[in-house]
Amino acid sequence: MVATYFEVAAEAIRQLAKRHRAELAANGMIVLRGADLRHFERDNMSLSLGSYPQARRSLTAYSRRAVLNIAMLLRDSPVARQVRTYLLDMEHLARTQPVESPAPASVELDARIDQRITHILGKTVVPMFNTLIETSGEHRRELIELREDIENVERKLCWHHARLAALEGDTPVDEVRSKLKAMTWRAFEHHVADLLRRDGCLDVVVRQARTDRGIDITGRTADGRTVAVQCKNRSGRWTVPSADMQKFAGAARAIDQVDIALFVATCNFSHESQAIAKLSGVVTVNRDELEAWSAGVRLKALR
Repeated sequence: MVATYFEVAAEAIRQLAKRHRAELAANGMIVLRGADLRHFERDNMSLSLGSYPQARRSLTAYSRRAVLNIAMLLRDSPVARQVRTYLLDMEHLARTQPVESPAPASVELDARIDQRITHILGKTVVPMFNTLIETSGEHRRELIELREDIENVERKLCWHHARLAALEGDTPVDEVRSKLKAMTWRAFEHHVADLLRRDGCLDVVVRQARTDRGIDITGRTADGRTVAVQCKNRSGRWTVPSADMQKFAGAARAIDQVDIALFVATCNFSHESQAIAKLSGVVTVNRDELEAWSAGVRLKALR
């Protein structure tokens, strides 16, 4: 995870830890073995990813201070250079600002580190579990439970950022809304595809407009259910009409016969389109639900 954070090879981190073991140990790096490792894995199974299903002899754990120490020692990493810049800026602000005035750079550094952890969980760890679940037979249920634990950590980090931003006077919902509003229809389709992948879907494909047959995105859940998505990028008071819902319901149920049909829109749905969706088993995702989904809340239909 440290190597992924700094975007370098794992061997580079291992060699760095070997050369500077005493310094890193003084800053919180520890190597767990024997009983200590067993206790750690028992209490933190969802974090000790490499120990399941195969055991390991040791596990090196890095504190936040040790990660910053790595940033000071690592040369060929743009991320490490950015961390060093943040620390230098924070030191400058600490000397130039009054004591009672908080240093925003430290908050920015904390946010960046937490966001990188969230990125690693969503882009590396969860897809790894998806692959294991897909190929596993005996331990499938246990792997699904572990993946849900990881996704819970990811969602809590997103919730934590949103709550902090609200306490600090920011409006994360407005930020998400403005990003969605600025998207082209094609960018919006790829955004929804990324959300599907984040929620554990596999084989997610954005179809070409000329050959999509009324379905913009296809994929399947980790447990094998097929998914079809229709995306509508509209703003203002525009609502999804019943004709669009009828077309998608027919494509999803009659032509492709998918298990989960999602109609995702940046607006709301008309009463008639909602009624058709209910009758045909289409799951609607309106503007408010889309904003929550984009902010990190997992879509209920995909669980």
